[in-house]
Amino acid sequence: MKSRNPRILVVEDDPHIALGLREVLGGEGYSVFHCPRGDTAVDAFQQHQPDLVLLDVMLPGLSGYEVCRQLRARGCQTPVLMLTAKGQELDKVVGLQLGADDYVTKPFGVRELVARIQALLRRSRPTSPPGGATVAPDDSFAIAGSRIDPRTFELSRNGSTCELTARELQLLQLFHARAGEVLSRDQLLNEVWGHGYYGTTRTLDQVIVQLRRKLGDTSNPHRILLTVHGVGYRLARET
Repeated sequence: MKSRNPRILVVEDDPHIALGLREVLGGEGYSVFHCPRGDTAVDAFQQHQPDLVLLDVMLPGLSGYEVCRQLRARGCQTPVLMLTAKGQELDKVVGLQLGADDYVTKPFGVRELVARIQALLRRSRPTSPPGGATVAPDDSFAIAGSRIDPRTFELSRNGSTCELTARELQLLQLFHARAGEVLSRDQLLNEVWGHGYYGTTRTLDQVIVQLRRKLGDTSNPHRILLTVHGVGYRLARET
């Protein structure tokens, strides 16, 4: 049986941008659904069950931040690509903190947008850790007192559980598989975001901040995910 085209929910209140996105993404073979308001976006998500959400920050009724927060609070692991205003770095940081997987700054190029969507869809549900080993049904692993379950995208620590994004899970799998090794920012971006990624290393750095918080690695200097200045990051070996 032929598989269906990937579904994309575009949450954008500007009718001209929304129309352009529908035409571009439809021309790429995606099934595109449009929602013009933040306060109806979660219902639209439930109705259309998209494979990816393209989410503007500034929306009537409810901000893109709150839409993203509500989706993650419901256990949604669908990739969220946020559209942020030019030069507003805070938009990007807050979006990533609330569970967005990536962002594109307006005005954006069509080729860049499509490439980011393709990368997110390709990597949204990792089924094997780096190196190609098969993930067993109970293939959870531990990092410094935290247990990570790839089946549920959850990290458990000290009796509490938090959700992981697909990128966070992939980074943890990679760090765990290569504990003690220094991994450069370029290595991490290529492994997790893909060789076609057009963004900067700042995206990676912001996701690392969120991982440290979830791992309880909030001391200074950090003791779990170590910064190797000028190079990248290293997961400390457990003693």
